[in-house]
Amino acid sequence: MFEITFLGTAASVPSAGRGLSSLLVEHGRRRFLIDCGEGTQRQLMASGLGFRRLDTVLLTHGHLDHLLGLGGLAGTLNLWRSTERLAIHAGRAPLRLARRLLEDVVWPDGPPRLGLDWRELSPGPLLAARDLTVTAFPVHHVAPDCFGFLFEETPRRHLLADRLDALGVPAGEARGRLARGEAVVLPDGRRVEPGQVTGPERRGRRVAVVGDAGSTAGLLEHVRGVDLLVIEATFLDADRDKAEARSHLTVGQATGLARDAGVGELWLNHQSARYPAGAVEAEARAGFGRVRVAADFDRVAVG
Repeated sequence: MFEITFLGTAASVPSAGRGLSSLLVEHGRRRFLIDCGEGTQRQLMASGLGFRRLDTVLLTHGHLDHLLGLGGLAGTLNLWRSTERLAIHAGRAPLRLARRLLEDVVWPDGPPRLGLDWRELSPGPLLAARDLTVTAFPVHHVAPDCFGFLFEETPRRHLLADRLDALGVPAGEARGRLARGEAVVLPDGRRVEPGQVTGPERRGRRVAVVGDAGSTAGLLEHVRGVDLLVIEATFLDADRDKAEARSHLTVGQATGLARDAGVGELWLNHQSARYPAGAVEAEARAGFGRVRVAADFDRVAVG
């Protein structure tokens, strides 16, 4: 299953109760840090998540409120030797900025012990593993080279215990191989194919994360039918002129996308301190019933 933890949910500047943009997506033993605003490493410690297995950062774009914490985080990973290598995925412009931050500011005198892998994003898969695919897709925002991310579990067929027992498949490695889609040969020489002992294919769970966005144009095809959509909603609809001027979304635009895409659950991120408590959620619920406004340290499981 997926578990998403919101580490920083403020828009542009931190507030007393909200840190700058960052969230962690976990799937099995894999961990993906999406954006790394100022103070992210402290949020990781305060949340109890820590730095274990934290070796992949995905940057949605290059504005400083989304990446300035990368210097401190990488410095701590290097100091504590929490990981051997850190892979940083971003579009061309934000990757160049992140590289300048780490190589020219944090380590101007030479490379650190920590290996740094700079991986420029383009639309398409950035990870294709047996159980999980992560895809980058373009997002329109005032900053150049912006991306959102789609996490998709591989569809699975579950083993049927009655068929396994009827065929005499012993517990243990044989059943594990069948679950992985491999045929097995039993001690008596009979060959059992996965299709003989598995049920119908079940779609894997899907999560989409969008950072700052100036419009929802082009996003529908990438987030259609996801179980969970995380997206910004910086302004109420009454302030749409401000949203357009600053290349951000209104609540109505975010909830409209969720309706059109048929998403299972919507979490609104990147919250402005200009509105009273509850105002964004009230407007959002009028447009989409299964919606939450994210707060720092909120966690949601998709499974």
